[in-house]
This record gives sequence, structure tokens and C-alpha cells, in this order.
Amino acid sequence: MADDELCYLTIAEAARLIRTRAIAPVDLVEAMLARIETHDGRVRAFLHVAGDQALPEARTAGRAPAGGEDRGPLHGVPIAIKDIVDVAAMPTTAGSRVLAGNVASEDAALVAALRRAGAIIVGKTNTHEFAYGVITPPTRNPWDLTRIPGGSSGGSAAALSAGMAYGAVGTDTAGSIRLPAALCGVVGLKPTYGRVSRRGIIPLSWSLDHAGPMARSVTDAALLLEAMVAGRDPRDPATAGTPLPNLRGPHASGEALRADVRGLRVGVPRPYFYDGLEPSVAAVVEEALRVLASLGMELREVALPGVELTFALGRAIQRPEASAYHRQRLREVPDLYGDELRGDLELGELFLATDYIHAQRVRAELHTQWLEVMDQLDVLAMPTVPVGAPRSAGTPAQEGTTSGAVKGTLPHFPDVPAGKGRLLHNTYPANLVGFPALSLPCGLTAEGLPVGLQLIGRPFDEATVLRAGHAYEAATAWHTMRPPLEG
Repeated sequence: MADDELCYLTIAEAARLIRTRAIAPVDLVEAMLARIETHDGRVRAFLHVAGDQALPEARTAGRAPAGGEDRGPLHGVPIAIKDIVDVAAMPTTAGSRVLAGNVASEDAALVAALRRAGAIIVGKTNTHEFAYGVITPPTRNPWDLTRIPGGSSGGSAAALSAGMAYGAVGTDTAGSIRLPAALCGVVGLKPTYGRVSRRGIIPLSWSLDHAGPMARSVTDAALLLEAMVAGRDPRDPATAGTPLPNLRGPHASGEALRADVRGLRVGVPRPYFYDGLEPSVAAVVEEALRVLASLGMELREVALPGVELTFALGRAIQRPEASAYHRQRLREVPDLYGDELRGDLELGELFLATDYIHAQRVRAELHTQWLEVMDQLDVLAMPTVPVGAPRSAGTPAQEGTTSGAVKGTLPHFPDVPAGKGRLLHNTYPANLVGFPALSLPCGLTAEGLPVGLQLIGRPFDEATVLRAGHAYEAATAWHTMRPPLEG
């Protein structure tokens, strides 16, 4: 098997080859490390590459299936972890000089769960500083190295798109899994709030933060989610402990995901979510809706009451929560923070307690109202991001280096349209109400950049969201797209 074909296996394919002894885990890890060596100098998805830990683990994993000790559906599969998530004995820097030299003493809860399922951690991926942004400098989009990968989980999305990991972990406070997944042409799932423990993850905003899987197929995202969900975690009081149904059926066959989708009620919320779309994004998503209808899903025009309040409410909650977490460090080492983040944190201290409490109250009202809308639907469908990946300033070679933490002055991105607001326009609402949301590839813009289709479901009904996404994916080939890195 050619190296590039090996690197673009799905998790399900790689795991099957390992179980049948057609390939060894060490082959997969070596392929990933070689791919990183070849391409990450340009893409710059990784802050830390853990070959010294991953290779010995892979050799051990290679002996296990023969002895009947298969650890699970991820046995021997290399996975990348966003660098705000603790992995024992690896750096956790949050892409910031503030935490330079910080090494985690234990695994985050979801990392421990992935290891129990057999995953091998190949490295830590770059994040926008402390996950507070949408650009993730200096990481570049593998589809066009002059463009941003999105953020804040841009390193995870870029690594997957470039064939440098089989699966990855991201976090999502306003869209930070789905935005980079859409811009880089991969799959990203923000689970229901409380579905996955955030213990061992540096918080951005406690009441908005989610952690979830990123992958190159819906089946792989389901597989990763099943591994991450470990029930109620007393060290993360937000975890609900709601049981997760078997998403893939017996023997990890994907049978559950392939269940009939005819009759699924798909809401199309044109007010707000379809406003101001780049024309080629609009055309691609309209075609995706036609595919959903051709599969027997019932499309209905709907509206979400109060959705236009999303940013006012989200900022009144996110900014003060983030500032509260960083309050002491911001006073002790303000110069170690990047200018953008320091400004955001200082702004967060200007919100009044009454602003925060009022925002949380209105948020709860919207949650109730949107649940009433969802009582008549199975999923909502809309573009993940209204535009293709914006251009960044300069080229990767002009922007200094990254090693353990982002160093030097971060580049300015003047072409990012209307700042964070436009990029997060369609993703932020699902964070506000905590509903599960999936982004999957559905086409290319006129400039040849990936477009994401977002499906939002009812709380703790990831199964239906994934089933609808899998049906669309099975009817199209967009998830098999690869960026032109080899050229």
C-alpha cells in the first residue's frame, strides 16, 4: 500500500487491518510520523510530536491482537490531541507563551477513555491561543497554504486534512470544532453539552465549552465519540451521564448508522442561518439539501426564535467566564499573552454581574423555545460557515517558528471577513443551547475550498444527527476529497 493511501485510511479501515494482522500499529505510527516530517513544515499543525512515546506503544499494541488482548475499536490507531487537552508526560501549552514548559501529569478524562479503547497519541495539535479565536496561527489550511484553517481547533483539522492523523480531538465554545472542520474539509462533531467530560481540559468558558471528535468520515466520528463517552464524571459536574446508544451496531459494522433515514424531518432555518452566504457556498448547500430530499428526508422551512440574540448573549457569557479563569495570570504575566487575547480578556472584565445573569436567563428561555421547535423535527440543516477559508497575511515561511508554544508576534489576518462574527455566525447558536451539531464536507467553493454542511439535533440525540450525516456521506464522495499538498 502506498504511503499516501496508508495515511488516508479511515479509522475503521485501519482498525480492521490491524485486527486481521494485515498491518501493524507501528506501521501506522511510522507512516504518520513520516507524513508529519514531510508536510508539517508547511502546514504547521503540530506543537508537539510524540514519536518517542507513540512508537513503543505501537510495538506493544502490535503484539496484543495475537494474544487475544485487543483493547478496543481504536486498537493501535494514531490520534492527535488539541493542545489544551492534557496528555500525561506531554506539554500542554494552549498555544501560548504563558504555559511554555508546562507538562501534564495525567491524562484528561477523554484521553484516558481513548487510550482504554486502544488509541495511540501521536502528538499535540496547535490551537488559537487558549482556544480564544478563529485563526490558529501559524497553522495553514492544507487546501491552500495562503488561507487560515479556522479555529480554535485548527491544528487538529489541518492534521486530519493533510493525512497526519487518523482522528483528532477538538474543543468547541462557539464553533471551534465545526468551523475548522468545514474550512479544512473534514468531519467535526460538537456533542451535546455535558456528553463528554472536560476534566483535564483548559477552560475557555465553563458553560459553553464542549469537547468532541474530529475525523475524516462520519463513521470515524461516531467511533471516536463512543470511545470518549465514559458516563458521569464527578470531577466535571456538567457531565450528564446520559447513556449513549450503540452508534455503529454489532461488531462496529456501522449498521446503526445505516438505518433508514426516509421520513426524517429536516428543518431548514433560512432566517439568520442562510443570510449573507458567499454565492458558491449557497449553491453547494442547496445541492446538499436536494441530496437529503432525494434520500427520503422531509425538508421543512423553520425559524428559531431569538437566534439573532446569539452573539449578544454569547459574548456576555463567554467573555466574563474567560476573564475569570485568566484573572490572576493576566495580572502576573500580562506581557506573555498575545495582544488579541489580552484585549479580549481585559474587555471581559468590563461586563457587569447583572449583564451575565441576564444573559444566562435569556439563554435558558431560548433553550426552551428551541426545544419546542425541535419537537417537530429530527435535525436542522444549514451551512456550517457562510464563506470559504479566508486568506491569511503572508506565507508560512514569513511567520517565524513554533516549538512547544507560539513564539514571537502573531501575524495579522486582514482578510478575515467581519472578524470572528461572520465565521462563527452559524456555529455559535448550538453552543448557546448545548445541542449536538455535526459538520461534514458537502462540496467546494468556486475557488476550490471546502464547504461544510451543519446538522443540529436534539439534546443527547447524536445518533440521529450522525445517521443523517452518514446517509448524506454515503450518497456523495465529498468526504474522500484530499487537499493538493502533493503538488
